Amino acid sequence: MQIALAPMEGLVDEILRDVLTRIGGIDWCVTEFIRVSERLLPAATYHKLAPELFNGSRTRAGTPMRVQFLGSDPQCLADNAAFACTLGAPVIDLNFGCPAKTVNKSRGGAVLLKEPELLHAIVREVRRTVPAEIPVTAKMRLGFEGKEGALDCARALAEGGASQIVVHARTKVEGYKPPAHWEWVARVQEVVGVPVFANGEVWTLDDWRRCREISGVDDIMLGRGLVSRPGLARQIAAVRAGEEPEDMSWVELQPLLLDFWQQARRKLAPRYAPGRLKQWLAMLTRTYPEAVALFAEVRREQDCERIDQLLAPSP
Repeated sequence: MQIALAPMEGLVDEILRDVLTRIGGIDWCVTEFIRVSERLLPAATYHKLAPELFNGSRTRAGTPMRVQFLGSDPQCLADNAAFACTLGAPVIDLNFGCPAKTVNKSRGGAVLLKEPELLHAIVREVRRTVPAEIPVTAKMRLGFEGKEGALDCARALAEGGASQIVVHARTKVEGYKPPAHWEWVARVQEVVGVPVFANGEVWTLDDWRRCREISGVDDIMLGRGLVSRPGLARQIAAVRAGEEPEDMSWVELQPLLLDFWQQARRKLAPRYAPGRLKQWLAMLTRTYPEAVALFAEVRREQDCERIDQLLAPSP
């Protein structure tokens, strides 16, 4: 069984990957997607979105990182994937699940689920081009508007050469609205001969147990559920090991929240850093009453030094 941290554009950047993987339980993570259209991207683009490439493609905790691509041109994707491998990418992941309108309008992400032949061509070309020892994996949704083509898309990815498939168990039109259709993950696993990961609507241990029972798969990718409950992967890993699944307390989380903020301050201009903190804090309010109180204090705050004081440990 493997537990993966989902790639989420504008949210799970290298800072949050660093913090969440240090908590434990995550077997591997994925970069935000690198959009490819017409040219070979420079190394600086990869190093900006995946600075872990400088560290053996691992986070500070040693968690392996995969490089994800988004696009629709098989040859261009393959050329960029091959270049990423020369920079140290250990696994190439292909995004066929992003529901963003701007991405779909430019023929990327979930809109490609309308064209299983193109999915096959993309994976086949990337698989043919990158070194044989580098796995190629893929993430998909159940379809664009309906689910009737989900199994054809999954077959196209597997037959093209994807060695793992993550299934976000909703269509593009369904977005992030509950429920996630975990029973479709089971159907996908029945028609492909590669490991399938369930993804979507796992917020708690009980959700994970139900997902595992309904989907019939052991492997899981956690997204918003893990960002909102940072100890969730660690809890699941504990159950997997036959240990007591202790939740993460607010006291335990506080130093990591401070570290996240300090990294954001170093990386971002003062006008942007508070927004990153507020984004994560807003998601933590789902789990922690203390986050609700802290978010109320920082919600309209733009002064970084004032936020430093609010996050500083109590004497």
